[in-house]
Amino acid sequence: MKNAFALSEDQKFYSVQDLKNKGLSQYKVRKLVEDGELIKLNKKYYENTGYQGEESDLYYVEAYAPNGVVCLLSAAAYYDLTTYIPDAIDVAIPRKAKISTIPDWPQMKIHYYTDAWYEIGTRTIKEGENEFKIYDPEKTVADTVCYREKVGIAETREILTTYLRRKDRNLNRLLEYAKRMKCDRILRGYLEVLV
Repeated sequence: MKNAFALSEDQKFYSVQDLKNKGLSQYKVRKLVEDGELIKLNKKYYENTGYQGEESDLYYVEAYAPNGVVCLLSAAAYYDLTTYIPDAIDVAIPRKAKISTIPDWPQMKIHYYTDAWYEIGTRTIKEGENEFKIYDPEKTVADTVCYREKVGIAETREILTTYLRRKDRNLNRLLEYAKRMKCDRILRGYLEVLV
């Protein structure tokens, strides 16, 4: 017998709370898993096998790292600030946060940020019924400058150069973030060379 409840073709992941809010008991959720309509990812999230929307690896961040924010090269790639394609999704989480499960695919590289750094410049991107958190372009550039040795000097230069060409750039915000992150001297050095 087919389940009376129909999963939305536009939603990639469901939290346990989402399913409870829709009136599904644990038995019904288990039945959806048995019928192959849901795949259990971890204690809190399920993947919808009937999802028909646009695919994005960034949707997985919410399911595996609910406090996670897409950062560094992954955020730079999202904003078209770099031609480099990261081999894993860069995800920032608060230093004291814990992640119970990390997927084999897509790979995620976890970066532990202090609370002060973690809270700066976060935005939520909603695409249909899916969403993920990501740092805004200015925070992405400031992060890249601060972590330039991890990211790579050539990649840092490309990201900053591409950002400076954007019409929607906000240098005041960029400098404010860099000051709060204590890398404003280094950023100003780059800007003197590039501008």
